[in-house]
Amino acid sequence: QESAGMRKALLGMRPDRIEDIIALVALYRPGPMENIPTYNARKNGEEEIASIHPKIDHLIKETQGVIVYQEQVMQIAQVLSGYSLGEADLLRRAMGKKIREEMDKQRVRFVDGAIEGGVDKAQANMIFDLLAKFADYGFNKSHAAAYAIVSYQTAYMKAHYPVEFLAASMTYDMSNTDKLNDFRREANRLGIEVVPPSVMTSFRPFEVGEKQIFYSLAAIKGVGEAAVDHIVEVRAEKPFESLEDFCERVDPRIVNRRVLESLINAGAMDCFGRERPAMSAGMDRIMGFAQRTQENAASGQSDIFGLSGAPKETLILPQAAPWLPSEMLHREFQAVGFYLSAHPLDEYRDVLNRMRVQSWADFSAAVKRGANAGRLAGTVTARQERKTRTGNKMGIVQLSDASGQFEAVLFSEGLAQYRDLLESGKSVVITVQAENRPEGIGLRIQTVQSLEDEACRMQKAMRLYLRSADAVRHIAPHFNTRGDGQVSLIVIKDNGQREVEIELPHRYRVSPQIASAMKAIHGVVDVELV
Repeated sequence: QESAGMRKALLGMRPDRIEDIIALVALYRPGPMENIPTYNARKNGEEEIASIHPKIDHLIKETQGVIVYQEQVMQIAQVLSGYSLGEADLLRRAMGKKIREEMDKQRVRFVDGAIEGGVDKAQANMIFDLLAKFADYGFNKSHAAAYAIVSYQTAYMKAHYPVEFLAASMTYDMSNTDKLNDFRREANRLGIEVVPPSVMTSFRPFEVGEKQIFYSLAAIKGVGEAAVDHIVEVRAEKPFESLEDFCERVDPRIVNRRVLESLINAGAMDCFGRERPAMSAGMDRIMGFAQRTQENAASGQSDIFGLSGAPKETLILPQAAPWLPSEMLHREFQAVGFYLSAHPLDEYRDVLNRMRVQSWADFSAAVKRGANAGRLAGTVTARQERKTRTGNKMGIVQLSDASGQFEAVLFSEGLAQYRDLLESGKSVVITVQAENRPEGIGLRIQTVQSLEDEACRMQKAMRLYLRSADAVRHIAPHFNTRGDGQVSLIVIKDNGQREVEIELPHRYRVSPQIASAMKAIHGVVDVELV
């Protein structure tokens, strides 16, 4: 996926020949980038092409009178000043390295040669200065052409075969989670569903469906190709019927405890209808069941019991408390490398809109247009601490929002003040200073606030709809912290009619996270935040 700047340049250029794409590859870099508007305006007939000199105009006609390539510098020296190609290459290198002594020699050679060819001395010096400016960042045309051809080919594939193209790209970059996330967002933009990983439908590569991409099992961290190949091979004989069937048929020495944990956390075992918390808590039972049934099969006991018509053993998992959405997504992130099924900030969408927080995608685009400060929200995915040259500590924080992942730094004072808020898995609101650098956007954190605390301050009320009053005893422990929110309990009948409404006497902390915890309680039908 090309950057927003490159897409904008392409839209302005309206390329209709491969030479335009070659030129843009060469121009889209610091320095020559300032010539893109001129190139585009001349190409589209909005500006006349100015003549540099009649002798060399034909050499730069292809690039709309803009000197773009190193080869053009060499050809101009050859035509205008009588350079041999060997001399022209020496000129190119001298200009690129900006060696003053060598540049002075070359100027004399260039100007004298041009005068001999009938060029005015002042104009010859002007052209030499122009060449020196472009030679500093001039791009090799053959190099640009190679990139342009590949760009055209991939653009064609993406335009005509978007599902196949993205699936192939994801398979190629399977180990790069940042790129996988970019491809996943692009698929969503194009209306292509990325189906979460499943031991029932996924393979080693990313597979193609009808406007669908089936997520790769091998892209899950901690699974490995050997385990994936084994699962796919066993499944090819007959689809898995249940968790018990899966345990009976796969080899626990290959699909070991670590592999199962990763599969569960990624959601790849959801197809069996068991809850992730129960499977995670019952890992010992799952592994024990798998080893026992495999040993029985190897000793022939399963055949004996099968012939006798004895029912197959049922795998009973322990009862486990439901995971909050934030916990489930955090585990998913650890297994996949990004948030696949949802994002922790999704439940705060209304709050973030009211807070006028920018998304990373919008803010990064604004920085490229000149903005240098902003307010962002993100979930911390990692934090490192390093020592600066002066011996002070600095923090490097990785954050994620629904539009992408980004990195920000803060120095000793800020790190000491905000360290506890910047732990992995926590969602925060940050104000930042930004700088647009050649290697990317640099962010420096100014302030940090807990998104949960900010949400609590903004939410004024919560309404809980209950199937019966029995649910109240499970709800009560969650409201042990006073705040500004009014809490109403509404018991409804089976037909949906209200039976009774109770307003709690005190005010409490209410937020999207608390609402998620309420939704997980048995007997709670719905939750409304106001």
